[in-house]
Amino acid sequence: MIEHIFEELKVGDTAYVEKTISEFDVYNYAGITGDFSWLHINEEKSREGHFKTRIVHGMLLVGMISNVIGNQMPGAGTIYGSQNLRFIRPCYIHDTVRARTQVIELMPAGRVKLRTTCHNQNGELIIDGEAIVIPPRKHVV
Repeated sequence: MIEHIFEELKVGDTAYVEKTISEFDVYNYAGITGDFSWLHINEEKSREGHFKTRIVHGMLLVGMISNVIGNQMPGAGTIYGSQNLRFIRPCYIHDTVRARTQVIELMPAGRVKLRTTCHNQNGELIIDGEAIVIPPRKHVV
């Protein structure tokens, strides 16, 4: 587990996780959250929708961003302050997603502004946003 304290961070630091999203992932997420929208789980009905097939829950992808924040950059012990997001294009089952954080500002009171993104296997931006987080003040791990 990685743990960066505020004093160790610098503008430009990055980290990411990458995962191919499976049908199992989508059904697990639906079961955990209760979001069983036909848009995500019903292939027949979704063919009538805007995207003509099922799409991955956007918030499942945001969970991948949270994974990067909590495990890599800044890492263990980091507290989320806020997150804004723009969902730019859909993610489909079997897409490979790279969730990434980048330090864009070291702020007062030990806070850090991160650019948070998800890209698909074609390098297309799926989600773009910014988070304000509070990394740990001292090493615990």
